[in-house]
Amino acid sequence: MTDDIDYADDERESETERQIVWRAKSVGLVAVETDDAELLHRWRSDPVAAHEIGIWPRSVTAMRERIERDGDDDDRDDFLVVLLPDRTTVGHIALSGQDIVNGSAQIELMLAPEHRGRGHGRHALDALVDLAFGELPMHRLTARTHTDNAPALAVLSGSGFVREGVSRSACLHRGRRHDVAVSSLLRTEWEALDRPRAWDA
Repeated sequence: MTDDIDYADDERESETERQIVWRAKSVGLVAVETDDAELLHRWRSDPVAAHEIGIWPRSVTAMRERIERDGDDDDRDDFLVVLLPDRTTVGHIALSGQDIVNGSAQIELMLAPEHRGRGHGRHALDALVDLAFGELPMHRLTARTHTDNAPALAVLSGSGFVREGVSRSACLHRGRRHDVAVSSLLRTEWEALDRPRAWDA
């Protein structure tokens, strides 16, 4: 995603006006809008992302409709991840399935191909975790990914997530069944993490 949210110079000006709703030291989170459909569709169509996340790309129209639908969902918040200070867009992160009564939610993360392996995923994950525990009454966050998705599992572990089990043969992708690793982070574990919080930046 050297894909800055902006695709042309005139769009760059309007992009910088989009509000960063949550920021940490190196990344900011910008609410996803329907105009981001083409960008998200391109990332989801990447073969590596499709395999690691276990998705199949749909049309841009379907992506736009999904963004509109999710925008009306009180149980879900979707963000573009931008680098600070230049606002280069590097990925998408979401807090989905929010259950305020039980204090639980699920984390989803996808990085643009050209921005993987640079630590951006870890920074984005830490920022969203701080939002979930620091501003929302969450008690438990979970994340699911293929057991062979070593980069994602490393990011989760680095952010304090504990691998708690495997859902065997839980995902069908490209004609093969895949085991899915389930990781979680509890509020008490987050409180014990020795790292600056997003608001300290």
